[in-house]
Amino acid sequence: MALDEIRDLIARHARPGMETRIDGLRVSSVDSTEEHHSLTEPMLVVLAQGGKRLLLGDQVHEYRAGDCLVVSAEVPLSGHFFDVSKEAPALGMGLALRPAVIAPLLLAAPTDRRPAPAIATGRAEPELLDAVLRMLRLLDHPADARVLAPLYEQEILWRLLTGPHGPLVRQIGLADSGLSLVGRAIRWIRENYAEPIRVADLARLAGMSESAFHRHFRSVTTMSPIQFRKIIRLQEARSLLVARPGDVAGIGHLVGYDSPTQFSREYRELFGAPPGQDAARLRADSGAFGLPQLP
Repeated sequence: MALDEIRDLIARHARPGMETRIDGLRVSSVDSTEEHHSLTEPMLVVLAQGGKRLLLGDQVHEYRAGDCLVVSAEVPLSGHFFDVSKEAPALGMGLALRPAVIAPLLLAAPTDRRPAPAIATGRAEPELLDAVLRMLRLLDHPADARVLAPLYEQEILWRLLTGPHGPLVRQIGLADSGLSLVGRAIRWIRENYAEPIRVADLARLAGMSESAFHRHFRSVTTMSPIQFRKIIRLQEARSLLVARPGDVAGIGHLVGYDSPTQFSREYRELFGAPPGQDAARLRADSGAFGLPQLP
C-alpha cells in the first residue's frame, strides 16, 4: 500500500529542520501535541501518520493519515497534532507550491476560476499518493533526483489541478487571480508589520477598490488586514522574546506597539500567557520551540 511505504520513507529520512536534498520537498516527524503558531507558505502536505487540527482565523481544519492539506497563501496558522506519541509520531511530507511551476500546467488543466479559500483539506486520492511516493523514493536515490524530481513535481501538481483542490491550486499560478493580487498586500504586511497601515494603500497595491480588497482579503485569510498584521506582529515578538526575555516593553515597541499594556494584553489573548511568562516557558523548552513544522 502506497501510504505504508510513504510512512516508512518519511520516518527514515525525517531530520530536524525538515529540509531534504530535493528542492521544495520537506519531511517531518513530530511527537509533541503542544500548540504552535506559524506563518506558512503555499504548500501541499500529505499526512502519513497521526492527525492535526489547524485554526485559521475562526475556521477549524482537521486532517489525518491519508489526508492532504493544501495551503495557497502565506497565512498565520495555529494548531496541534493529535493521536501521536514518542513511539508513533506524526509523519508528513510537504511540497512547496510554486507559481512558476504551476503556471505552465494551466494551459492544459481544466478552466475553473471559482474563488477558493487559502486552505483546504481532504482525502488524498490514490493517483496523488502514487506520485508522492515516487518523489519520496528519490530520497534513497539522490543521483536520480536532479532529472526525475521536477517531473514528479509536475505530476503531483497536475493531480492537484485535476482533483478536488484544482480551483485553489489554479489561483496560485494565475498572475491576475484574486489570490495573487491579495498576495501582494500580504507580502507587504509581512515585510512591514511594524509600520502604520492604511487599507487604502494596500488596496491600491493590490489593484482593487477598498471594498473589493476587503472582500478578497477576508476570503483568503478569514480576517481583516488589521487582524492579520496583529498576528504577524505577535508571532515575531514571540520569536524575539526567546532571545531577549527580559525586554518585553522593548520588543513590543520593536514590532510596532506604542503601548506596553496593549502589547501584553494582545499577546496573552493569542498565546495564553503574558510575554515574560511565555518566554520563560519557551526558553525552558527551547529544544522544541523554533523547530519548523509542516502546517
